[in-house]
Amino acid sequence: MKNSPDTGQTRDVNAGFRCGGQSVAFLDEINKASVVVLAETGIVTPDAARRIAAGILTLIEEDRSQVSRWSADYLDYEPRLLAVVGADASRLHCGRSRQDISAAIARMNLRAGLLDECNALTQARGAILALAQQHVATIVPAYTHGVQAQPTTLAHYLLALDAALGRSCARMRAAYGHVNQGPLGAAALTTSSFALDRHRLAALLGFEGVVENAYDANHLAPVDTALEVAAALGIAAIQIGQFAQDLHAQYAVSEPWMTLQGGELVGVSSIMPQKRNPAALEQLRVQSSVLLGEMQAVALLAHNVRTGMFDYRAYDPVPSSHALAVFVLLRKVAEGLVVDRERALAEVHADYSTATELADALLQRADVPFRVGYRFASALTDFGRAQRLSLRDIPYREAARIYESMNAQALPLNAPALAEVLSPEFMVFGRKGLGGPQLPEIDRMLSGQQRAAAADVAWAQARRSDLAQAESRLHTAVTALAAVA
Repeated sequence: MKNSPDTGQTRDVNAGFRCGGQSVAFLDEINKASVVVLAETGIVTPDAARRIAAGILTLIEEDRSQVSRWSADYLDYEPRLLAVVGADASRLHCGRSRQDISAAIARMNLRAGLLDECNALTQARGAILALAQQHVATIVPAYTHGVQAQPTTLAHYLLALDAALGRSCARMRAAYGHVNQGPLGAAALTTSSFALDRHRLAALLGFEGVVENAYDANHLAPVDTALEVAAALGIAAIQIGQFAQDLHAQYAVSEPWMTLQGGELVGVSSIMPQKRNPAALEQLRVQSSVLLGEMQAVALLAHNVRTGMFDYRAYDPVPSSHALAVFVLLRKVAEGLVVDRERALAEVHADYSTATELADALLQRADVPFRVGYRFASALTDFGRAQRLSLRDIPYREAARIYESMNAQALPLNAPALAEVLSPEFMVFGRKGLGGPQLPEIDRMLSGQQRAAAADVAWAQARRSDLAQAESRLHTAVTALAAVA
């Protein structure tokens, strides 16, 4: 054990688990709710409740002018309250334990973190959607297996990313519903002989309900609620890492079509003056990986551990600071992307990614079986690459010759038709399927995803308002209790 450098208090070996986030402030809120309910249920006399409430408010006021308390451990707090109130201060702990206090603090930290994280991720999504809106008709290459596959639009790609991040926001919202249930009053694991009103305790602290089973409240639910939050953040970390990798691949070529604008997002070499390193992308990838590792650590702490052990009892079980930093960096990267439309289209023309459309067009226009058209498109690709010709630069006569040699009949597309179906514009904007890059679908998806992002913002604002109102009601109740003559 050692003394805290800030307060002189003695820290126990578990001190690191009993702090973090807003744990100290949340202990104050829990104490206020407890004394209100003790008074309302008659467990504590009105006079004792008044003095305890006044003592709690006195300590809160004192803390505002002093070095912040480091510990949210009730055993560190109670001696201070005893010094102000006297022996009756210990009545505050009637019907509760550090077990249900820690479970409540953890949930309060988790829900506060979720609201901040959802807000930060939604801001990043806003930047992504704004960029998509600027590039609904910007044709870019898309890749599978790290190889150019088919052309699409930048908006189509960015909407895919936003859809994925939107699901992460949905997971956070779902996790919030499970997190925002009150465990207070469960005591150690069987409640107590004091008839505390657990629903009232939960409501005073802004919880939407209670974790009903007292054993579950302290020893099972803390694990899966933290895991649910960690899973949502871990999935978001992977999604963001994929995006960072996609962007970083651009820097491997001499003429990238999407880069970061100069400034804080870009680094330089200490020896090579020509280098412009994509520092923000590297950090986005690295920090996403670190975040994923931290989220996996949440599972490792809970894995293969008996119920009731300390391993998963941290007051701030899934700290939000790192996730927030990653989401903020994602927003800055999205805002700092510079797109070269002409270079992107040239990259598409330089490869053979419209060959799929040739096979489709032969089937649709001349009833050529797909596999026959597929083999012809593949042979045309091999010929072009061997001759170092792009698909659109292969002379029509050569295309016709190859088709006829393979199928013993004339190519059923004339030169203008062949040129049309091989153009990226025809392929991209002629898509017919739901969710494709054609302009009507992009407009529809963009509008829908903008509405979804706005709904996430409104949801977070509403939850913050709920918590603020609950805090205000609690403050009113405890202030009135302290003022009773």
